[in-house]
Amino acid sequence: MVKEVQFRVKLQEETKANILEIKAAQFLSIPKSDISAIKVLRKSIDARNPKIYFNYKVAVYIKEPAPENSEYQFNYKDVSNKPEIHIVGFGPAGMYAALRCIELGYKPIVLERGKDVRARRRDLREINQFHNVNEDSNYCFGEGGAGTYSDGKLYTRSLKRGDVRRIFENLVYHGATEQILIDAHPHIGTNKLPKIIAKIRENIIKYGGEVHFESKVVDITIKQNKVQAVVLKDGREFSTKALILATGHSARDIFELLHKKNIALQAKSFAMGVRVEHPQQIIDSIQYHCKGNRHELLPAAAYSWVEQVKDRGVYSFCMCPGGFIVPAATSNGEVVVNGMSPSKRNNAFANSGIVVEINADKDLYKYEKFGPLKGLQYQKDLERLAFTAGGRSQTAPAQRVTDFINGKLSPELNPTSYQPGLKSSPLHSLLPKAIGGKLRKGFAQIGEKMHGYNTNEANIIGVESRTSSPVNIPRKENLEHPEIKGLFPCGEGGGYAGGIISAAMDGERCAEAAIENLKI
Repeated sequence: MVKEVQFRVKLQEETKANILEIKAAQFLSIPKSDISAIKVLRKSIDARNPKIYFNYKVAVYIKEPAPENSEYQFNYKDVSNKPEIHIVGFGPAGMYAALRCIELGYKPIVLERGKDVRARRRDLREINQFHNVNEDSNYCFGEGGAGTYSDGKLYTRSLKRGDVRRIFENLVYHGATEQILIDAHPHIGTNKLPKIIAKIRENIIKYGGEVHFESKVVDITIKQNKVQAVVLKDGREFSTKALILATGHSARDIFELLHKKNIALQAKSFAMGVRVEHPQQIIDSIQYHCKGNRHELLPAAAYSWVEQVKDRGVYSFCMCPGGFIVPAATSNGEVVVNGMSPSKRNNAFANSGIVVEINADKDLYKYEKFGPLKGLQYQKDLERLAFTAGGRSQTAPAQRVTDFINGKLSPELNPTSYQPGLKSSPLHSLLPKAIGGKLRKGFAQIGEKMHGYNTNEANIIGVESRTSSPVNIPRKENLEHPEIKGLFPCGEGGGYAGGIISAAMDGERCAEAAIENLKI
């Protein structure tokens, strides 16, 4: 017999021997000796009050053994000589589209503009140390996409779009720890994710797929409203009948290419703002109600909040406890910041994007001449402004939080994890009123709930602009573009995902849709 139960364990009880069996036996009113095994299904922390609890959901096996294998099996097969599906982009959407093609007996051919995960590191060093941006290999482009070297958080609310558990199990199959199947807010860590991504690529190639790095798509050949081929920067051309476009939210050249070819696009709402960095100890003290160091059993504290300021959402985004801020520009002449965390989340700083909703219909009236690319142009302008304010390098403009709220230039800045460095700048006046004004009011509101958040010890750093795509590539119910047959917009770049897991699920769905299309 198997019973699923939920109970709480006090922080002080967590290290007690056999505590889960004891709690489960008490909950079920059975002898502890009847329990043959316990499998943890979900674990979270309840730190809303000074008395902290761990919440558990477990499967209790009563007088029977727990199964040894996962219910998910990934039956990859040799597809060397099978029909081809072309995939542009090798982030989560592209990777999972390729894996799903192999499962279903089709050969994926992946075209990735950036480099493999190992070679990519040299280009990241160039950004951090020498402020040089390789426009095809950076924190956004390259094997694994933006998530590889920017955090590896596995949060999603897209529970109706696919089998979330299947995506997690596949990551475990490729080397992720089983802890991601349990944690309420699972996270792999930017130091561990590259090995998993390399293993996925190795499996794709092992079973007959192809992955081509430094293969930038510069044109799509279309005849009679059907995709015919993709053309690469080096002149190579791949004929195709099914093209999955999984290029990510920062592939601006792809949006511009489609717009130039009069392929239907739509402007969509997105969010922009800043990244806030605190000493991790401050966030720990707020979230865990402690003074000094947090309890050794507690991870670096995270936070999440949302406020409404004049009918616009102001909210935290991609919060990275124990993490780093990184330069996420994809072109020289712009400054973009993002956050990441190693698996242990043991850095001295906590950082989070704090962003304002930008309504494509109401807030971008000055950019109407750019049509569906108006949000993209708005992003560009703010990133160029940050570049200029930072001193025309990857040095980022920054301000202490309290000075930003009070509208004062900071005489000095706090230590930071952002390796290219910071320059004191009046972000309160540089940011457009639609963003800066709402951020200042949003900070004031959150300061009333998280006492100690608005402090001289925290910096705000600009700009956080790549939260999601400002462009939507439309598609029909069968996931095909409404005008171009054989074109399947996918993942974050198409406007259909918001993170690693939702992008992976959309990649699988697009692979299935492309295969069905080939059968017709």
